[in-house]
Amino acid sequence: MTRPLIAFLCVFIAFPAIDLVWLGYIAHDIYRSRLGALIAPKPVLWAAIVFYAIYALGAVWFAVLPAVNAHNWRLALTQGAALGFVAYATYDLTNYATLRHWSLSLSLIDLAWGTVLTALVAVIAYGVTAALT
Repeated sequence: MTRPLIAFLCVFIAFPAIDLVWLGYIAHDIYRSRLGALIAPKPVLWAAIVFYAIYALGAVWFAVLPAVNAHNWRLALTQGAALGFVAYATYDLTNYATLRHWSLSLSLIDLAWGTVLTALVAVIAYGVTAALT
């Protein structure tokens, strides 16, 4: 397997797995209490898969492969955190600006989560990719 494919598979598997634990268990009540009826009873699976695939491509391009090529896990951490911050800030602040029931506290919680999650997954993918290639 090539480096990009290994890195993509790592992110594409780890990111949603960790995110689903966060959304489904750890922070479930936070989102439910703030969004209530806005939360769909059942997610649109194809849209979630497409999101995770696109996000994985971005994480690989902007964080994982540069770090693997530089042999520097800290680069994966910082680039992953930067990507997560920008991507989640775009989502959260747009929602805060335009949606009636989207709170600032939810924006800050979700923004912090996206930053940490992307950094963590970039480091995981860096480690696996570096070890296998």
